[in-house]
Amino acid sequence: METEPIKYIITFLSDWHAGSGLSSGADADAVVIKDKNNLPYLPGKTIKGLLKDVFKDIEEVRPNLLPANFVKSYFGEYADKKKPSDAGSLFFSNAELSQDEQNQISKEMTEFLYRNIASTAIVENGVAQKNSLRVMEVCIPVQLNGYIDGVNKADVDAFRKAFAYLRHLGSNRNRGLGRCKIEIKTN
Repeated sequence: METEPIKYIITFLSDWHAGSGLSSGADADAVVIKDKNNLPYLPGKTIKGLLKDVFKDIEEVRPNLLPANFVKSYFGEYADKKKPSDAGSLFFSNAELSQDEQNQISKEMTEFLYRNIASTAIVENGVAQKNSLRVMEVCIPVQLNGYIDGVNKADVDAFRKAFAYLRHLGSNRNRGLGRCKIEIKTN
């Protein structure tokens, strides 16, 4: 089996939030995950999980479109009490700003990549529910680059089609955040 790395670009078309699980005290209840230079990125495991879900949906709805054991061989299978986990054959890099952009953005400029948005729950009479104000840090629309290693050349087109199904990434996707398009780079 001849493999080839798939290089891809995520172009965000709206603000987005990939959570770090942390807060910043009074400023925000949820902050964006950032690297050591305060730059945003998407963990490879996030892309892996989303692609796995797409392929599992395809297997469920149109099982004849993918070879047998496609998802299991590429993405692995979780363990249960009766059998051990199987590792998948793929490696997913983090999706990051291009190296050129990383080099051009100074530490002082990184704060302009983010902003806070607030939301609150409204009760029946149109008044804000007590203690429901939430502030989330979001990243402005940017382009991130990543790659997947270990894909059989014959399956690259399946990954291209799966990327087309991913139109939103991160938290609050159903509320307008994280709208994006993902394209495979062709050198």
